Amino acid sequence: MRPVQFVAAAAFAFVLTAVAAEGGHNRYKWRDAQGNLHFDDALPVEALQYGYDVVNEHGLVVKHVERAKTPEELKADQAAAAEAAARKHAAEEQAKADQQMLAAYPTEQEFANAQQAQLDMIDQTIHATELSLQSQEKSLTDMLSHAADLDRAGKPVPETLKKQIDDLRRNIEQQKAYIAAKQSEKAERTKSFESQLAHYREVQAKSRAEH
Repeated sequence: MRPVQFVAAAAFAFVLTAVAAEGGHNRYKWRDAQGNLHFDDALPVEALQYGYDVVNEHGLVVKHVERAKTPEELKADQAAAAEAAARKHAAEEQAKADQQMLAAYPTEQEFANAQQAQLDMIDQTIHATELSLQSQEKSLTDMLSHAADLDRAGKPVPETLKKQIDDLRRNIEQQKAYIAAKQSEKAERTKSFESQLAHYREVQAKSRAEH
């Protein structure tokens, strides 16, 4: 017999012997709903419900089989697995974002400057709107004064003037609301930047520790 054939035959014989030894003397150990211990030579259906152990002729556990799960438990396991996968994905995305942040802003000062630049842009927008608002409020005052003069003189106020006054009032209210919204945005961003800066410091410290 060739060496390769001999090794293959020996391995096959070993497997057959192991299977025969395991299958010939194994028993099943399990507990019922009341906690009573049972041993059986054949696997009962009830054992599948509660789980069981496979024991050899020496009483040693060679395999443990968990009980069959209910549809509700299987559904819960799937939900837990999906949640774990989502958390893992979120952590990976956050780690990627952190690396990009450090690459874009190597120093804390650069990170702070970028944040301040965004706040400065909001300030510039507010300032420009306030200048426009002042101009429109002056125009409205002039139009109202002219309308009042016409009224005192007993002359009718032209419809075009009335429309201009209404439109201007509407624009003024819109710009006031816009300024308020931008001021609120600045406050929210300022608060958000504080937490972002704290996160930046944590990521930077961790990166330095790793290197």
